[in-house]
Amino acid sequence: MLEVRGLRSGYRRSTVLQGIDLDVAAGQVLGLLGRNGVGKTTLVHTLMGLVTPSAGTVRLEGRDLAGRRPDVVARAGVALVPQGRRVWAPLTVTEHLDLAARRGRGRGPWDAPRVLELLPRLGERRRHAAGQLSGGEQQMLAIARALLTNPRLVLMDEPSDGLAPAVVDLVGHAISGMKAEGTTLVVVEQDLHLAFAVADEIAVVDKGRVVHRSPTQEFRRDSSVAHALLGVA
Repeated sequence: MLEVRGLRSGYRRSTVLQGIDLDVAAGQVLGLLGRNGVGKTTLVHTLMGLVTPSAGTVRLEGRDLAGRRPDVVARAGVALVPQGRRVWAPLTVTEHLDLAARRGRGRGPWDAPRVLELLPRLGERRRHAAGQLSGGEQQMLAIARALLTNPRLVLMDEPSDGLAPAVVDLVGHAISGMKAEGTTLVVVEQDLHLAFAVADEIAVVDKGRVVHRSPTQEFRRDSSVAHALLGVA
């Protein structure tokens, strides 16, 4: 589904990604871990077209998207659930869903009823403005907005950020629901409990490169690897 080779990018005169190589198979959930400041968000933004790479390729089902505008990347089938949600505060939940559904209508399994079945709390809040929602509800809305475009690949940047543990479990349930429909996901996460619960494989980024990759169960069994790469026991 996704093939990244030699990807370099950054901001102004600073290069953050130092040659990322990454593969994600169709229907796989890849958990992307790493300490703060190692390039995880820069990678997601570069894949989405929000940061222009200086070198390398990004292929989605064989189509090279490196350096393309975000709208081109989105039309190719990539959706972003950004860190911090970034919903439009004055718009209602229904208005968010209607706007997202226009792009994805007829392209796949996700429509508003199906999304609200996965995320029922949003159905109860359909008439509320996004600015009136809790942080967890806003995260559900950001996920719904992405799903309604019927993407081939979903990029999630720190979906547990600032959420209570019970809400993090709901995010995990949503990711599992997407995976069950065959959606491919790259999930950047600091919450190891969530990453381990949803990911088929773990990749660790350090200093702008992928320095480790293994099946999730294998990564969990060897605590010395997590301690060395992430500074956790």
